[in-house]
Amino acid sequence: MNTVRSLTFVWAPWSIAVSLILIALTAVLCYVAWKRNGYRRSIGLLELLRLVLVSLGVLLFNQPEWVEEFRPDEKPTVAVLWDDSASMQTRDVTSQVTTATTVNSRREAIAQLTENPFWASLQERMTVVIQPFGSKDPAATAAASHGTNLHEVLANAPQQFKNLQAIVLASDGDWNEGEPPVQAASALRLKGVPVFTVPVGSSSRLPDIELLSLDSPTFGISGKSVRIPFTIDSTLPREHLTTVQLKVSDGEVLTREVRVAPMGRTSDFINWKPKATGDYTLTIDVPRHPDELIPDNNTMSAPIAIREEKLRVLVVESVPRWEYRYLRNALSRDPGVEVSCLLFHPGLKKGGGGNKDYIKQFPQGLDELSRYDVVFLGDVGIEDGQLTAEDCRLLKGLVEHQASGLVFMPGIQGRQMSLIDTELGELCPVIFDTAQPGGWGSRTPSHFELTELGRRSLLTKLADTQDDNMEVWESLPGFQWYAPALRAKAGCEVLAVHKDVSNEFGRLPLLATRTFGAGKVLFMGTDGAWRWRKGVEDKYHYRFWGQVVRWMAYQRNMAKGESMRLYYSPEQPQVRQTIALSANVMDKSGEPLPNGDVTARIVAPSGKAETVRFTSSGDEWGAFASRFTAEEPGKHDLFLNCKQTAATLEASFFVQGLAVERIGRAARPEVLDEISRVTKGEMIGLDRLEQVLKSLAALPEPPASIRRVQLWCHPLVASLLVVLLGIFWIGRKIVGLI
Repeated sequence: MNTVRSLTFVWAPWSIAVSLILIALTAVLCYVAWKRNGYRRSIGLLELLRLVLVSLGVLLFNQPEWVEEFRPDEKPTVAVLWDDSASMQTRDVTSQVTTATTVNSRREAIAQLTENPFWASLQERMTVVIQPFGSKDPAATAAASHGTNLHEVLANAPQQFKNLQAIVLASDGDWNEGEPPVQAASALRLKGVPVFTVPVGSSSRLPDIELLSLDSPTFGISGKSVRIPFTIDSTLPREHLTTVQLKVSDGEVLTREVRVAPMGRTSDFINWKPKATGDYTLTIDVPRHPDELIPDNNTMSAPIAIREEKLRVLVVESVPRWEYRYLRNALSRDPGVEVSCLLFHPGLKKGGGGNKDYIKQFPQGLDELSRYDVVFLGDVGIEDGQLTAEDCRLLKGLVEHQASGLVFMPGIQGRQMSLIDTELGELCPVIFDTAQPGGWGSRTPSHFELTELGRRSLLTKLADTQDDNMEVWESLPGFQWYAPALRAKAGCEVLAVHKDVSNEFGRLPLLATRTFGAGKVLFMGTDGAWRWRKGVEDKYHYRFWGQVVRWMAYQRNMAKGESMRLYYSPEQPQVRQTIALSANVMDKSGEPLPNGDVTARIVAPSGKAETVRFTSSGDEWGAFASRFTAEEPGKHDLFLNCKQTAATLEASFFVQGLAVERIGRAARPEVLDEISRVTKGEMIGLDRLEQVLKSLAALPEPPASIRRVQLWCHPLVASLLVVLLGIFWIGRKIVGLI
């Protein structure tokens, strides 16, 4: 660093003349005064001091400044920053090679800028540093690549590159992290650093078929069909028919014809029936369309665990009405269900039932009740020989803290009315008419009518297609009794209503669901589902109740071991969505653990590990809860551990969604144009890259760094002037002039 120091003044012809006249006049007057006092030495020193004070004042009047110029010895630096994010792999840059037209990726289009020979002409005057940004972690998967933070790249450049004179930014402008890049551009403008931008990529999406989502469930049951939904996004101008393939890791391939809508999204599904247990990987593949230019985003994979099913169901009833009898038969004949029945028949001397499916009394204690995944409550209530207030409290805790399901199935005796004032009253999805506890009956059969939610629900799916399903529900035999439900509670989902009867709140709800705590609750407002067997036997009746049991027990059985159970919500989490983790922990005796140190180590697809700590949320239920936000799509491995019991549980969950950086997104040249305008640079297209060299060569030499000290208003100079005036005044008193 070379340093040049100098003293400068703000001179003007009149100020120079006035200054010289004042100094000369003061010198004459000082000499006359000294002569008049006989050339005394003390008077001569005082007059000399007077002349110095006047001369100093005249100099300060001309605004003297001490200037230091710092000129760098090294050459100025030009930073060439090029985008290496995943979106740069998009193939949407056309080029003419001889007579053929080729489509290159954005990364290939700027390859010339990333090589030293291109910048050779500037090497004599400048130091050119080429550096990528937005690269993914080498240890990460492609899906876990980092986003593009243009603000950070530009803001850090002055500190990162010494003696920075200009920046060349080659990118598609697709920033998706950090602050707006224009803020960093404003700071660069103040530093005098222009940014020359080179946009790459098409600003509008090219003809493309993109597989947006593959919403595979966490697990499935061997021998039971699994529905695999998927969503396709098309930017093609015309509708077309394609054959989507589902490839299973064991080699099985399933196909489905899908009519893809133009310029929009199409959702569909494929049913897969696994034959054996194990861990599988499902891959959806959409064939490339002849007009499609970006085939890299037509495939997506997701894991799924297939296991043997054994759900434990408790059915509690008073009088063995027809609905109860056929429900018990349906559950008993389901190979994936282990049913226990408790019958509070008034004619029985003791509670219980007639065969091995029956239990003698309501489960006593948390350890017995917590074994059940779903509980059906028939026409029972708070009466002698039936449920107690403590039983209701335990049922509420089972649903709230251990994710079990509860089904309300009221009957003509109206005994469930007595549950309204218990803790179970909070769980019921509907509000009853207390003036009509026995409900309503008629000689003429009535029918269900599905709501919009009901048409889409898996619970009410009795046929494979929506049209066929609606036809089935319209043809089902009717019911001749329904519960006195006035309306659904806020936050509940009504799946079916009475087709003909309504009140001031609208149609009467007959099938409604809600989520309570970690579990699910269902209200069935008729006792005529057994009539669905007419003419078709168990086709619809068994299917409906089988779907109910599995839907209500799904979350509870996501992952379980001998003494630990894990479930999470939502069931299909998205990237950057907070996941509520819940765990039930039992001690060695089988009792719920009241308190403990429960932690989970979660390993993302990139290998990044994070430990989350659970807190107790229901002491007597052994319930623990935590939260986790997934930053990456893909399979996450989870290792649950309890310090007190030394129990561990290995599980996994799949995070839906796409990476922050995606192939196929449109470029954003307007972002780069704004950066170049703010910094007084220039946006230069790929077709005239030589202009980048010319613009950089035309830049002036970087100005020297100047440090100015304004002596005319400096505190030290003012202090010196005051001290000299004080000395002059004291000297005059000493020699007797005052």
